[in-house]
Amino acid sequence: MTHDELLSRITVRADVFGGKPIIRDMRIAVEHVLGMLAAGDTAETILREYPDLKPEDIQACLLFAHRSIAGEHVHDRVPVREAS
Repeated sequence: MTHDELLSRITVRADVFGGKPIIRDMRIAVEHVLGMLAAGDTAETILREYPDLKPEDIQACLLFAHRSIAGEHVHDRVPVREAS
């Protein structure tokens, strides 16, 4: 999966978590997944606790974080969805 394909898994909806980046338009914040990884949870644990997630979603979160910290304007490439 290319970086662009991974980043397309991250979306923003103004009506979900105050517009924070989320995974595949679900109510799972990128921030939450990164926090779990930082706390020592493995990808396998996260996937078990959130069966709707795919390994590519975790990879997308890590890529999003990396690009954000590297100073890239990742938010400019993340699709923004209108409130439903």
